[in-house]
Amino acid sequence: MKALIVIDYTNDFVAEDGRLTCGERGQSIDKRLTELTKLFIEQDHFIAFAIDAHKEKDPHHPEAKLFPSHNVIGTKGRALYGSLGQYIDDLTYEGIDKYHWMDKTRYSAFAGTDLELKLRERNIDEIHLVGVCTDICILHTAVDAYNKGFTITVHSDAVESFNPEGHSWALQHFSQTLGANVVENWKE
Repeated sequence: MKALIVIDYTNDFVAEDGRLTCGERGQSIDKRLTELTKLFIEQDHFIAFAIDAHKEKDPHHPEAKLFPSHNVIGTKGRALYGSLGQYIDDLTYEGIDKYHWMDKTRYSAFAGTDLELKLRERNIDEIHLVGVCTDICILHTAVDAYNKGFTITVHSDAVESFNPEGHSWALQHFSQTLGANVVENWKE
């Protein structure tokens, strides 16, 4: 069984006016990320949206020293970006429940969430990672998935970062160190 994990593809990380945006780099994957999400939904695979959830100016969160306040609970910054956001809004409006929304407060989608439980109870052993940022949240999620024994596929045409060098390094790290499948133009 497979699952698609969509990480942090929100207005704050992708929109021009996002609080911690990777801008055009993140916007460039919107179409592909939406296509993959539709494909996984059509094939009835599990989809999790692992989305950063922060309190405004929380001085105790480790990221407060590293990044400006972002993905604050209750703001438009936490909404899914672009055509992906519109597609999911339309599904929700139609009452279709094809995905699981998770608030995460650390880089990894596994840290402090019920992601592993949701995957194990569905006998999912293969995860596909998409979203932002390749060398931060995607990377930390992949490392945790590797340590938990999941087969990992990273869609290089559906991940991006602020940092082109970090993005390239992470893609190599996925395959060379974690044994992940790094794919482009993947179709099941």
